[in-house]
Amino acid sequence: MWVATVLHQPVVPVPPIFTSHLNPKLFHKPKTFGFGFRFPPVKLKVSATKKQLQTQNPDGEDLPTQEKSNDRSVDLGWLPAFPHVLTASMSNFLFGYHIGVMNGPIISIARELGFEGDPILEGLVVSIFIAGAFVGSISCGSLVDKLGCRRTFQIDTIPLILGAIVSAQAHSLDEILLGRFLVGLGIGVNTVLVPIYISEVAPTKYRGSLGTLCQIGTCLGIILSLLLGIPAEDDPHWWRTMFYIASIPGFLLSLGMQFAVESPRWLCRAGKINDAAAIIHNLWGYSEVDKAIEEFQSVIKNDGSDADSRWLELLEEPHSRVAFIGGVLFVLQQFAGINGVLYFSSLTFQDVGIASGAWASLFVGLTNFVGALCASFFMDTQGRKKLLIGSYLGMAVSMFVIVFAINFPLDEDFSHNLSILGTLMYIFTFAIGAGPVTGLIIPELSSNRTRGKIMGFSFSVHWVCNFLVGLFFLDLVEIFGVASVYAGFGSVSLLSAIFAYYFIVETKGRSLEEIEMSLNSNFPPKR
Repeated sequence: MWVATVLHQPVVPVPPIFTSHLNPKLFHKPKTFGFGFRFPPVKLKVSATKKQLQTQNPDGEDLPTQEKSNDRSVDLGWLPAFPHVLTASMSNFLFGYHIGVMNGPIISIARELGFEGDPILEGLVVSIFIAGAFVGSISCGSLVDKLGCRRTFQIDTIPLILGAIVSAQAHSLDEILLGRFLVGLGIGVNTVLVPIYISEVAPTKYRGSLGTLCQIGTCLGIILSLLLGIPAEDDPHWWRTMFYIASIPGFLLSLGMQFAVESPRWLCRAGKINDAAAIIHNLWGYSEVDKAIEEFQSVIKNDGSDADSRWLELLEEPHSRVAFIGGVLFVLQQFAGINGVLYFSSLTFQDVGIASGAWASLFVGLTNFVGALCASFFMDTQGRKKLLIGSYLGMAVSMFVIVFAINFPLDEDFSHNLSILGTLMYIFTFAIGAGPVTGLIIPELSSNRTRGKIMGFSFSVHWVCNFLVGLFFLDLVEIFGVASVYAGFGSVSLLSAIFAYYFIVETKGRSLEEIEMSLNSNFPPKR
């Protein structure tokens, strides 16, 4: 009940002040991260024949954003926010680790805990994680509205750490189920919280690129768990060590968040205008402070505080439209078959001689990682909408390539290689758009008042669909065959591209407040 004492603290209403009333001393502080080290201006050495340009604020202070020469530029405006975003993305690393940690050791766990050969109990140990994630997703919106992002991150490490330790020390089915449920609970909160935090902390220009750290973190977590899972094939007790290792990032996340900044938007909603302005100054630059605070206050004045927002508001315009888009995007993402393809990929690799499931999954994880890196480059240059449409079209083509290889086996080796190509193409194109864009664009489209609840609703839909695909995938393959099921995945991917074309609004290069004002008819038009 110790959380309740925090929840009872009222959120201070935002006073109707103007940015000119902000404490001017804020803008003469040295540029530092919340992590305690200074960010010096970057000096570039160029030819003496070329003129060097340097950005300064009105007080003559160098800004840590961009320095140019006549023929090139090095843009480092993303760097001040990077440590904070990286710390938050450690949650996604944990998410990926816990996805992969059961991939190999489940057989050893079942044998040691006495439920080997029971597919229902083995499936329950895996799927109880999803049940916990569903509960965590639903509860996250209210927590972040009341406590802010930093405190929610730190509180959420409790079930993550406890769940990992309980799982590592489990000596019965009930104990491993409890541990996996606690881990799922923490992961459910984090999958909602990380995109919200990054979207609210990252500078507008780099929000997309920094947002892809969610996907990159997940990929790295999966890869590490798969690498650590290789010894489990020879050591039947190695799975306990893997769960103990899973508790370490939880401690690091809790400690790192002590030094990370709070969301300036949440601070502004809580009435801490000067604190919000200081963070904007340090992370976004001096020139952004007045404009950002003015936009924050305009939105808060129109919407009110998110502390008193209600779930039923998701049925009202304009929130209902965004909630609809968020829910449909995750339904389409899951029914486009990503989890089914990942599950079946190990069998596809076996057909070409890669017998080890861990090595096959590692190939898949590396492909996913490369795709996420490409997404970080294209997100803020090509835009979210283009990436999403192109991603789903690529996934559809990949599925139809695999269907062709199955239904028209001109040559056995050629067909197997074509299936491998189609599988890797599918995973790569998913990682470049459908994976990172879906989680990023929903908080961008959401209003300040209902962002947490819309994200909670959307991710709860994600977990339900994730569970349904896992539950029925093998049955559908047995009844209709792999080719028919994959053709269905390809058709859903085409439908997803069409949905993105007609319903998704491009958010590249626009602040969250600009997006909200454009979607909400209650805002007066700008003069």
